Amino acid sequence: MANIIDQMTTIYVFTADFLMAHPKLAAWRVSNHSQPAFTDAEVITIALMQPVFGAATLKKTYTLIAHTYGSAFPKLCSYKQWLARLHALSEVIGHLVEAARQTNRFEWALYVFDSKPIPVCKPIRHGRVRLLRDDAAYFGKSSTGWFFGFKLHTLVNINGQIVGAVLTPGNCDDREPALHLGLHTDGGVALGDFGYRGAEVAATLAEQCDLLLITTADAGSHRALISSLRERVETVFSELWSLFVDRVYSRSWRGLWNTIKLKLLSYNLRHAHILSV
Repeated sequence: MANIIDQMTTIYVFTADFLMAHPKLAAWRVSNHSQPAFTDAEVITIALMQPVFGAATLKKTYTLIAHTYGSAFPKLCSYKQWLARLHALSEVIGHLVEAARQTNRFEWALYVFDSKPIPVCKPIRHGRVRLLRDDAAYFGKSSTGWFFGFKLHTLVNINGQIVGAVLTPGNCDDREPALHLGLHTDGGVALGDFGYRGAEVAATLAEQCDLLLITTADAGSHRALISSLRERVETVFSELWSLFVDRVYSRSWRGLWNTIKLKLLSYNLRHAHILSV
């Protein structure tokens, strides 16, 4: 495994090269400080060190960097300023998720739809929970029971890389984000469980995404084959869970979604062998 400095350098170079190749992504700045001394690449690099440190929160990650590796970031700002900068770069982080996947091309246009709950509290607090309720957190039901929070919908390719993701309220039907996820592909075949069944969603994906949807309801005697391929998604979720993707410390939907995107980016960087954890 590469040491901390090497991994930090690798992440910084990947991020800085991407931002240099896409200067328009910084066009949202309208102040005189359009080129801050503490760069966007440094802001994102610190956040992506969270899985390297095994830290549960971004604040813990920032503290470890500031106290142990502060010399690597001579213009490091305060935690509040850093966090505000990080969330302002949410769109850039989304593009980086895609860029990390494209560094490791795949041949087969085969994808899998699936979703997992992102609870914001334990079941014992369901009767009095207020966290993120105004940001559309809601009750949903998974294979393990009821939860309160959100649902993470993903599209994963056959190599186990995350192609697209959507965060919705916990009660969202799995078929609703399917079109948005399908637009991340250039066509092919997508597999899904019973939650994606239906002629309407299949027709929409075929017409607008050139994507053939096959669910376990359509598989018949080949259901076991579909299920075995979908196990790759379970592996993806297991790895995301190891990155604390299901631990909610954010106090806003924006903060939660940006934090999850950082975990998706970390996951794709690991599978592209850019990040070693």
